[in-house]
Amino acid sequence: MMDWSDRHCRYFWRLFTRHALLYTEMITCGAILQGDRKRFLQYHSAEHPIAAQLGGSDAKQLVECCKIIEDWGYDEINLNCGCPSDRVQTGKIGACLMAEPGLVADCIEQMVTAVSIPITVKHRLGIDELDSDEHLHHFVAKVASAGCKRFIVHARKALLSGLSPKQNREIPPLQYERVINLKRTFPELNIILNGGVKTLADAEALLKKIDGVMIGREAYSNPYVLAEVDSRIFGDDRSPTDRDHALDRFMEYCAAEIAAGNRLHHMSRHILGLYAGEPGARHFRRYLGEFAGKDHVDEKVLYNARQNMNKYR
Repeated sequence: MMDWSDRHCRYFWRLFTRHALLYTEMITCGAILQGDRKRFLQYHSAEHPIAAQLGGSDAKQLVECCKIIEDWGYDEINLNCGCPSDRVQTGKIGACLMAEPGLVADCIEQMVTAVSIPITVKHRLGIDELDSDEHLHHFVAKVASAGCKRFIVHARKALLSGLSPKQNREIPPLQYERVINLKRTFPELNIILNGGVKTLADAEALLKKIDGVMIGREAYSNPYVLAEVDSRIFGDDRSPTDRDHALDRFMEYCAAEIAAGNRLHHMSRHILGLYAGEPGARHFRRYLGEFAGKDHVDEKVLYNARQNMNKYR
């Protein structure tokens, strides 16, 4: 979720679910060790539980980053072995690591030893010609032997050349049965399925066969899909937050961020899907698109966008 699940987006998602585990964007080791650490690791206390997703393959750097992330108070560290972009391949990051289970296992072993919070791995079913269940199971077994107990599996293979990252999320077919079979083969491991899940009904059906479901881009384009997660998945019987109440609370958040020197657009861009499927939603999005990016505007733009939408409801 590069450029998507930043701290503003995660705070917005947390308005709908108290219990779901939220993940950062993938953060490279270089960004933490040589970049603006605060920019990448800062979060609001309301975001817990929260996991930091790391991109890297140098065990020494990963260990150093793990210690820093733990000190920042994160609840989990996730090593990305699933991103197929050319940029991360060049740095030996992401899906290309599926070709080197020994290297990943060595990194995980050192990361697990270095910190007390869980170390998990996100990966694909396979890459290029390494797409058999034999290779997938070998990868998982090798990494599990190093101390990883939770695997988040994007239920597609990745093609490392010829497809863009966007195409790699859409063209290789989803193969849920292979993830379910992975759970059967490794019942002692925590297996989470990712990819193409759009409704809680689909998630509930999958949870009868696996341990968890990760919803990514659907939560971004239609965030209200999260509104019943706590009641339907976690058994929390408190009433879900409705769209208008969430917007009111997000306006309060935006007011504080603007007072701290941030621009409204950096926050408002994440809520365009708030009223997805509702009458007038197009007018809400259009108003934000026209006004939220202007200089010196404040959270009242969000209120005005809702008022503009209500004219068409």
